[in-house]
Amino acid sequence: MDSLKRRTVLRGMLGGSAISVGLPLLDIFLNSNGDALAATGAPLPPVFGTWFQHLGLNPGMWEPEIIGPNFKNNIQLEKLNPYIDRLNIYSGLKYFIEGKPLQTHTTSSQIAMTGEIPFGTSGGPSLDSSIADTIGRRTRFRSLELSLSGTRESYSQRSGTSKNPSEGSPLALYSRIFGSDFKDPNAAEFAPDPHAMARQSVLSAVTDHVRDVIKRVGHADKARLDEYFTSIRQIEQQLALELEKPAPLEACSLPGQPEESPPGTALEDAAINCKLFAGLLANAAACGQTQVFNMYVDAMNLRQAGSAYTWHMATHEESVDEKLGYQKDVFEFNTWANVAFTQLLGALDSAREGPGTVLDRTLILWLTDHSDARVHGLEKVPVMTVGSGGGRIKTGIHVSAPGDPVTRVGLTVQQALGVPINSWGVDGNGTAKTITEVMA
Repeated sequence: MDSLKRRTVLRGMLGGSAISVGLPLLDIFLNSNGDALAATGAPLPPVFGTWFQHLGLNPGMWEPEIIGPNFKNNIQLEKLNPYIDRLNIYSGLKYFIEGKPLQTHTTSSQIAMTGEIPFGTSGGPSLDSSIADTIGRRTRFRSLELSLSGTRESYSQRSGTSKNPSEGSPLALYSRIFGSDFKDPNAAEFAPDPHAMARQSVLSAVTDHVRDVIKRVGHADKARLDEYFTSIRQIEQQLALELEKPAPLEACSLPGQPEESPPGTALEDAAINCKLFAGLLANAAACGQTQVFNMYVDAMNLRQAGSAYTWHMATHEESVDEKLGYQKDVFEFNTWANVAFTQLLGALDSAREGPGTVLDRTLILWLTDHSDARVHGLEKVPVMTVGSGGGRIKTGIHVSAPGDPVTRVGLTVQQALGVPINSWGVDGNGTAKTITEVMA
């Protein structure tokens, strides 16, 4: 059987533009155990991601009672139960503002991602950028930044003057991954036109190359390629639906022009985006297009469709239910976010490679800005990680570290992924203590 190189891509032309489609990690690329690359003997490369959502979690509803392994998720995190053996929860952590003015929802977010409180355009790289410089230098995209609510906002940065803006459109992300060879991940315009891409499958443009590859692989790889191409086509079909003109409805009349509202802030829209982004990220990671991503969840502005009542408003205006002991609407918003998070985890876990999945070599850091959003709490901040990064982190552990800086987790994941640092953070947020309980 002819060999294939790991970096083999399917190439073709679509709408006058060159396109390339990467291949997932097939058995033909791996050693006999399926846990290393056959060509070099190197272990499968790790993937790192962040999931950042504002407004914390309902206090007292997420902390497990058991410290250490074998914990059970509290009611707030029960949606994550399918991944509890790959989940670590860190409780008791704190943001230190060092007597500086608190810019609510921003200062703590910057500490979480950069380990410091930037002033103006000052500030160093966010931890994902440092990790990307270590593990993502040989990938097509050093990192991918995404926003569920359609905004360009992101806490990822190369420096205080060089932000990494989020992509808010799954359609645009699709064209970046499957479009012509890409150079600048932060460029405002991309070719080919995503509308054209969605109307004609990229797979149709590389048919001849697909046939050639299929002839050269075994039965297991053929099945894996079929799953992979089916996944891509399903995403294309979902995106194409958004571009189709709806069928006319006789009873429909044109209403007056409504006030403009930010795109994607309805939970229903954000859920659709999450599903599409998750599938695209899983394919991008499986094909070696990127090893670093950042998902931004704009909880500040998310709301039920047709309602002006946002998640942020609920944290401040909703009373604590006397019988339940917590804010019911806020709990429901948090539950929605946890379901969305599991969609991402599920997509990564469905991307099979060798005996495992992409999630097996992924480490995701879940961060937020506050503990109790009602009072902009900076103590007892929830932090989570999911995945081992290919065995670099022990999982299934609840770590309690009362009063320690949140940056301990950031330092730990950076060291686990090979960033050459002994400490991270500034002033009260500075630390040289990794969380040894989870270090493999």
